[in-house]
Amino acid sequence: MDEVSEINEAIESAGEEQINGRNLTLANRWKRLGGAIIDSLISGIIGFIFMVKMGIFKRLLEGIQMTITEQVYLFVIGWVAFLILQGYLLFKRGQTIGKIMVKTKIVDKNGNVPNFGKLLILRYFVFGLFAQIPIVGGLFNLANVLFIFGEEHHCLHDYLAGTYVINESEFDS
Repeated sequence: MDEVSEINEAIESAGEEQINGRNLTLANRWKRLGGAIIDSLISGIIGFIFMVKMGIFKRLLEGIQMTITEQVYLFVIGWVAFLILQGYLLFKRGQTIGKIMVKTKIVDKNGNVPNFGKLLILRYFVFGLFAQIPIVGGLFNLANVLFIFGEEHHCLHDYLAGTYVINESEFDS
């Protein structure tokens, strides 16, 4: 086999997983990043609106830091907004708005939509909670996403929740 054939074969088999008796291709890093960016933009816009309405944004511009109470309040509002926007989609389809737009979905080791409680707590809440810790939270979440460059194409939240992100069209065929 020549070098070009070996490279093409490696590209074609990269990210392939045996899930529920089928070989399914894990979503590539770029699709996962695209979905995460879309979801982050949605969350950021909602967070910004609440910060403006609460007067927090104006105070931040004046150099006044948020109080712990305001941080907790924004965290809770963020989770309520997340559940309103994404909860039903995650529960029924294993998708967020971003994942729908990039045509990926979250499945468990059996190829099914994961248990909602496990998905919500282990995949999202734990990492959202850690993000609230100054410096350490940012480093923890950076490590989380950098794991995508590993051989198995999983982030830390995938390992913790036992989930896989696959191409939707392939799963539904």
